[in-house]
Amino acid sequence: MTAKNQEAPRFTGVASFFRAPLVPNHDDWSDIDIGIVGVPFDGGTTNRPGARLGPRAVRDQSSMIAPWNQSTDVNPFKRLKVADIGDAWAEEPFDLEPALDQITRCFEAIRDSGVTPLAVGGDHSVSLPILRALGRSKPVGLIHIDAHCDTGDGYMGSKFHHGAPFARAVEEGVLDPKRTIQIGIRGPLNSSEVWKLSREYGMRVIMMDEVIDRGLRSVISEARDVVGEEECYLSFDIDSLDPAFAPGTGTPVAGGFTSREAIQLVRGMSGVNLIGADVVEVSPLLDVQNTTSLVAATILFEILCLLSQHNGSR
Repeated sequence: MTAKNQEAPRFTGVASFFRAPLVPNHDDWSDIDIGIVGVPFDGGTTNRPGARLGPRAVRDQSSMIAPWNQSTDVNPFKRLKVADIGDAWAEEPFDLEPALDQITRCFEAIRDSGVTPLAVGGDHSVSLPILRALGRSKPVGLIHIDAHCDTGDGYMGSKFHHGAPFARAVEEGVLDPKRTIQIGIRGPLNSSEVWKLSREYGMRVIMMDEVIDRGLRSVISEARDVVGEEECYLSFDIDSLDPAFAPGTGTPVAGGFTSREAIQLVRGMSGVNLIGADVVEVSPLLDVQNTTSLVAATILFEILCLLSQHNGSR
């Protein structure tokens, strides 16, 4: 599904992800293979807010990206029917748990329509409702690229915040911790026990220091081994990048990936059995000249290419 306006000047038309057709009504999703969906919610953030504005900013910057990936020779819009299916938004955004339940129902509708979701957050708490929808029948594996493990426990009275989605997903039986790998973890913590649930649940955690020592090829190889051939989800937190490349995020941590390294890491997952993915934690109000939104749109495009390759081979 190629939008006519993809061939028009990039500054024209109504903004949609990659200038793809905008199809927000789920009654029209029957012929869509991959649906790119915004999740404008940051009620789970524990630091600087603003990620609720991320989907709109990434939509705008994605208009800069042409449809053919000259490095991988993939044009996802020619391989499959791709559309911007609007936003999965919470009707009660000031009440965290009901809001996450409402987002869950949005992704259940996407799943039941046979559409593969590619989501743009929002803070990282939105990964939990997506996993609830995709892992309802059987827990899925996870490739998680981030500065933080996001397997925390309660924080200031709530267990449902952006530092805890993957702990809750394991507890709810929608995420397989033995098939979960977390890549790029770094930075100082208040306590050495913050990410203890990752270790206790059996997740593979690769700290940034280990990435540097081993190199990306070795890390990519292990990630593929960990998730295996069964269904898997990919979650990319923009703060996995160094703040020099992605300043517009709520919890920046120095010493992260370059944009080039992040692209290479994502491309290395080609052929993995991906059933969905997200890019989260873009906070445009903290950005500098749209740098973060643009690199998020670029990573989103690389993931879209992966999804189109996998779905197209079925």
